[in-house]
Order: sequence, then C-alpha cells, then structure tokens
Amino acid sequence: MRIIAGNLRGRRLNPPQNLPVRPTTDMARESLFNILNNYVDYEDCSVMDLFAGTGAVSIEFVSRGVREVTSVDINVQCTDFIKQSAQQFGIRNLHVVRADVFDLLKRLNRKFDVVFADPPYALENLASLPDLVFERQALTDDGIFILEHPREFSFEVHPHFWQHRNYGKVNFTFFANKLDD
Repeated sequence: MRIIAGNLRGRRLNPPQNLPVRPTTDMARESLFNILNNYVDYEDCSVMDLFAGTGAVSIEFVSRGVREVTSVDINVQCTDFIKQSAQQFGIRNLHVVRADVFDLLKRLNRKFDVVFADPPYALENLASLPDLVFERQALTDDGIFILEHPREFSFEVHPHFWQHRNYGKVNFTFFANKLDD
C-alpha cells in the first residue's frame, strides 16, 4: 500500500499479515480522493476515519494537508499499527482512538467536515451507519459522509444520499447535509 498524493506521496504502509482488515485498494483510494479534491478544502478540514484498519485513508488525508484526523478502530493491532505509522512518518495531527464505532458515534459531541467509514462488509448493522452519523450530527453543515460498502447495498433513497461510485468490488456512497451540487 502506498500513499497516493501529498507530502507523504510514495511512502509505503507495510501492515503485518495478521491484521484483520480488507484495505481499500490504491486505485479505489485514488479515485475517492479525485472526487474529494473537487469538494474539500483540505487545509481547513477535520476528518474522522471509522473502521480505520491500516490507517491508509487517514494517512492519505494527512498527506494532503488536513488540519486533523481522528482514526477509530476497535482492534488493538490496527490502532497500534496506525500509531506506529504516524510516528514513522512524523505525523502529529492524527489522533488514534480504540473504540467500538457504534458506541463512539452514540456519545459523539463534535462535528467533522468529512467522515469516512470502511466497515467490514459482513457487519450486521452496516446499513444503519448513515442514519447514525446524521442522527448524531457528526457532520458540519457542509460535511460529507462517505461509506465504503459491498454492492448488495443501495442507499439511493436515503434522504442525505448525494452520489454513488463503483470501482470493481469497491462501492462508495456519498452523503451530505447540503445537496445543492
């Protein structure tokens, strides 16, 4: 896995083989950020990465100059790896939180400009994530929620649905508070 762009471009993440993750592919990550480049002012952006796994998406945001990233994962091996990667790359604006995403969202008391979630595809309550993010008001007024999910899910009827993109087996659905463009 490599960082696609920004000041860490080309740096490699080498997670241990035993991490229980399904990392977003380099191609899908590059496509995701190509979309976000048109909508996000990275320098003034706060990001929360849910089910952060290897931290590749979090570090990609940091590399592009975001103000801060909060990476959340319940697995201690994942959070330890993200912390090690942040230290190795000299990253100071990445906060790692070991927590259950659903519990964390239920007690969340702040807003983010971007919330990204890449849950395990077999997660029983995956479909409830958009509702929970909007019920807890986790986004700023212009915020974007991105959910990576398997193709079996469609969120096109969700009141905050904005757009859907497919890259092979990777599906991204974008949600927003303001849906004007």
